[in-house]
Amino acid sequence: MTDTAWIGETITSDVGWSHLERLVDIGNRMAGSDGERAAAEATRDALAEYAETVRLEPFDIQGWERGDSGVSADGEPVATADHEVIALPRSPAGDASGELIDLGYGLPEEFEQTDCAGKIVMVRSDVPDWYDRFIHRREKYYRAVDAGAAGFVYRNHVEGMVPPTGSVGTQTDPLGAIPAVGVARETGARLSRRYDGEPVAVSVDCETPAATSRNVHAELGPETEGTVLVTSHVDAHDIAEGALDNGAGTAMLVEVARALAAREGELDRRVEFVAFGAEEVGLVGSERLAAKRDLDTVDAVLNFDGVVRERTLEFHTHDFAAIKEAVDEVSDRLDHATATTPRQGPHSDHWPFVQWGVPGCHVMSETADAGRGWAHTHADTLEKLDVRTLREQAVVLTELAVAFASEGFEPSHRDPKEVARRLEAEGKATGMRLTGDWPYDD
Repeated sequence: MTDTAWIGETITSDVGWSHLERLVDIGNRMAGSDGERAAAEATRDALAEYAETVRLEPFDIQGWERGDSGVSADGEPVATADHEVIALPRSPAGDASGELIDLGYGLPEEFEQTDCAGKIVMVRSDVPDWYDRFIHRREKYYRAVDAGAAGFVYRNHVEGMVPPTGSVGTQTDPLGAIPAVGVARETGARLSRRYDGEPVAVSVDCETPAATSRNVHAELGPETEGTVLVTSHVDAHDIAEGALDNGAGTAMLVEVARALAAREGELDRRVEFVAFGAEEVGLVGSERLAAKRDLDTVDAVLNFDGVVRERTLEFHTHDFAAIKEAVDEVSDRLDHATATTPRQGPHSDHWPFVQWGVPGCHVMSETADAGRGWAHTHADTLEKLDVRTLREQAVVLTELAVAFASEGFEPSHRDPKEVARRLEAEGKATGMRLTGDWPYDD
């Protein structure tokens, strides 16, 4: 094979796209479901074509199964169209009533300035352009809980009658404290116009059985003490196909494994592919692996979560100089447009490693719209994606994986105290403490 023959093979490969179709056709891949198990087994089988020591590692989780949900006023439902009101996963079952209060973006100062006790708090899913940081859904939820709210309504900022989903709960208390539902942007506007300041009721019906999830593991390359983790997550929310989040990431994992198998002789480090389970309910699979792994032996993490949505790749480098240098070098050499951000990003499967100082990179697509777009809605479907984009990005990410596994790539681990300092400086620490995601001793 010539130096560039692998590029032609990747540009014409249907391995990744075929796996993406296989995943979306499974249907519900909610953490702990039969569909998630089927997706993990299918990913194991796909990786077995190209890698060694392929295996599944099961682990116990708090299960959650959706029932009916609603918002009502005077005993009558105020939103009746299909999918207009959906429970947020790991919301507790129950009914809550109180005065509806539209808290806008749900910024910390908006909570501080408002009496939320006993009320149904509604917030948007985005933050304004002028605000200095992203505020995660779970932070807004637990600010409502902390303020004594009786219920929580999460209003999408994306047009198109698509209510958002996304889990609540913490690692120590996996079920949330108050009923929580998602509503479409248009439904939220109607609720605010008609009922802001008026009594409403929120209801959630769900089951919370014990359940099992699985991580998928496969390995390539020489036997070395240090390894590079190339990761994605195989689970998805139960309301859609989960093509963007994160079928595409797992399809990319398989495509990169195919390409690396043909270039195995170029690898100076062991590469371990991991498709995590239960990411969408609190990074459970990646937390489990990070807790049992000697992190000194993990040289770097390359995590695919949100790739293929748009053509330009965005790399969250967490200000690891060696990672940014590798990204820039590969991008320049392949003449492929990319974007990088140095800030800390504690919201995907790289984070259980990065929080303890392991060099890590979260790869997604640069998008013009704030937030997840179609992801986390029932519009997260296959036709939003393009096989050409998957193939082009697979070329870049394969080359980056080779760079991470090369002898010349020497990233330095960071003192966890320095990670904590950076989180404080970026304004993320307060929210992480509130959501139970702050792992450091203060």
